[in-house]
Amino acid sequence: MPEYQYLSGFGSHFTSEDSRFPNAVPEGQNSPQKCPYGLYAEQLSGSAFTAPRTENTRSWLYRIRPSVVHQPFKRFEGTAPFLRGTGWEEQHPNPNQMRWNPFDLPADGTEVDFVAGLHTVCGAGDVRARNGLAIHVYLANCSMKNTAFYNSDGDFLIGKCAILSNGVVRR
Repeated sequence: MPEYQYLSGFGSHFTSEDSRFPNAVPEGQNSPQKCPYGLYAEQLSGSAFTAPRTENTRSWLYRIRPSVVHQPFKRFEGTAPFLRGTGWEEQHPNPNQMRWNPFDLPADGTEVDFVAGLHTVCGAGDVRARNGLAIHVYLANCSMKNTAFYNSDGDFLIGKCAILSNGVVRR
């Protein structure tokens, strides 16, 4: 009789990898900054990011080549007299595929709370016109001791996902 190999997993989450590339699937994380063997990490999602975690349908793929490959974007140098932008004229969007490294961690012993660790990544509109949005990433290594944060003008959507770049998450 052939020897069976079963897929490990819990809650219908399974892992398999090509036996020619041992340890290609990262343990304890899904999207490392650098994948083993120079592979590309991609998530194929079948549900909205707002769906409850129990209803999420997704697969992590570690590919030899990315699923989308194209030449770098070249900016249009002609004129477009009817195309307008407000407040972001000095910033030109870049549609190329990008990925950024984690923000630098504070020096040893330096405490950075939630507010001090907010970094603006991108945005649109104008806060003075009360129309627009901004997307932030945060980095924190301590609690907000004797401090409060009040946001009276906007909404913060803070995901349940913690992307750990160093240390241990304590709940």
